[in-house]
Amino acid sequence: MSILGIEQITYGVTDLETCRRFFADWGMKETAHDETHARFETLNGCTVLAVMANDASLPPAFEEGPTLREVTWGVAAVADLDTYRESLKGAQGYYSNDDAVGCIDPNGMAIRIEVTRKRAIDVHGSPSNVWGQTLRVDTPSPVYERAEPVEVGHVVFFTNCLAEQEKFYHERLGFETSDRYPGRGAFMRCAPHGGHHDLFLLQLPAGKRGLNHVAFTVRDIHEVFGGGMHISRRGWETQLGPGRHPVSSAYFWYFQNPAGGLIEYYADEDQLTPEWQPREFEPGPTVFAEWAIDGGIDGNTRRQKNAKAPEGKFMTERKHD
Repeated sequence: MSILGIEQITYGVTDLETCRRFFADWGMKETAHDETHARFETLNGCTVLAVMANDASLPPAFEEGPTLREVTWGVAAVADLDTYRESLKGAQGYYSNDDAVGCIDPNGMAIRIEVTRKRAIDVHGSPSNVWGQTLRVDTPSPVYERAEPVEVGHVVFFTNCLAEQEKFYHERLGFETSDRYPGRGAFMRCAPHGGHHDLFLLQLPAGKRGLNHVAFTVRDIHEVFGGGMHISRRGWETQLGPGRHPVSSAYFWYFQNPAGGLIEYYADEDQLTPEWQPREFEPGPTVFAEWAIDGGIDGNTRRQKNAKAPEGKFMTERKHD
């Protein structure tokens, strides 16, 4: 098994022009568009497609309204596809051709596997100076005026068949479970070595199916902040953040996405090996977010939304200073 990560995500949208404006503000490069679709790339060539929801070429939707229609996973070489041609046989909607193999997962999401087109890039986040380890010397950390996402890092779905879906991704695609909310959620990564999760499956008591969010990796915590404030300045609505996830250690900022669900900038997630043993957590607000700013930070005042802008030269000035 050799899935490398997410290669492409495809949205079925109802307002293409708004989505084009949003993804441009998000930091993506638009590489093609017409009246029915738009194509965007991250820095490493990971692709986002926004396609009008009534386009007959799209896989069926698993929920109403704009939402994700397909997740494409990348492999290293054509020979790797043969593994999945065998492992996916018998799955709903199975197909296979020279370039790809795909099916519908138990939750109703179309998945496709193809050879990666992502490119190697020379991009590095700013190292942190922590007690006992100095990695940044005579070099200030950057300040980002906006984000340029490196790639699509993970997807999160609501599911009504958690156990079946976790088994599907483990047995047919070779994913590993990193951590669990027993009976409620599973964090899964593509391979034994890798980031904390490429896929998170969450089962709600009501049994809802659908998209929760798509997450975009950025260089470091500073780009999470800079990107989030730029999106705020552009008038898009924060759902939650910035904040920090204690389960994966990642810093995050979530926004409403006109293409469907939520969208996230994140950085600094845990990196795991085959030695990692999955943990179990009881769901709760402080498990989801160690800390978070409700409403976000305003990109103009650089303070929490609806806070009065600072008046002095320094934010710590008192009026009588």
